Amino acid sequence: MASDPYLSRADPPTDGPLSAEGRALLDAARPYDAIDLLRRAVATGEPTAPDLLVRAYLDSGNWAACARWLGPLVEDGHVRFAGRLGVTLVQLGDAERAEAALRLAVESGELVAANDLAILLRDGGRLGEAVQVLVRAADAGDEHAPSNLVALQLEAGDLLAAVASAEHYADESRPDTIVALADARSLQSKLDEAERLYRRAGELAAVRAHTAYGQFLVEVRGDPAGAEREFRESERHNEPGWAYTLGRFLADEGRTDEARGYLQTALGWGDRDAAAALAELDGEDPADD
Repeated sequence: MASDPYLSRADPPTDGPLSAEGRALLDAARPYDAIDLLRRAVATGEPTAPDLLVRAYLDSGNWAACARWLGPLVEDGHVRFAGRLGVTLVQLGDAERAEAALRLAVESGELVAANDLAILLRDGGRLGEAVQVLVRAADAGDEHAPSNLVALQLEAGDLLAAVASAEHYADESRPDTIVALADARSLQSKLDEAERLYRRAGELAAVRAHTAYGQFLVEVRGDPAGAEREFRESERHNEPGWAYTLGRFLADEGRTDEARGYLQTALGWGDRDAAAALAELDGEDPADD
């Protein structure tokens, strides 16, 4: 297997001029504009361009192009791209190849890929395997695996197991575990403790702290104003899925004109739930072909 030249560098590579311009476009949420620029950066050999081009494809939801770019790289031994190839293949519906890529990523030390592998296994009805994957990743120190393990157990209706996992892994050095514990406490009807934990998770900059707290406020506390403040904080912190979450909330509140723009943003990022929500706003049945 060929070695990856980017992994052998002592210091992180710096952006070339085209890559710097492409990165700025990505940071400005303009991935479509960045793609051609970053292709040129790759062609001229700028060292950070390959990763930035992957990010542009993923941010734009251009899954087919991303797979065409990543597949040969992984086959040529650049295993650091395996996790992102797996995510791309999931989006394309190629579960078998996606699983192989994600397992390669995990075996190569990319612990975070265990989270995507677990979701793929769960969706394939292999819940027991998904739990095992997340337990191993959590015990190995992955930041996100404990909270995903708790979420999976809650989704399966196993509150006792979820509480046990949340309590076992709760650690402020891994802030997402505090969100998971808050979710568990909420379902135990320990609402004041849950709220305190959500707020603490926000102070610790947990990845989904404001999204989770906002959902708690609207669904449990019946406080839409407070929820909106948290959802807008999730936008400010660029939490995963913030555009869909905020758009869905606004739609549910009857503020459809405001909701549409956020849902269209989420759709542009490849969020399938956003497509269904937009169809509802347009009076369509998402189940219809």
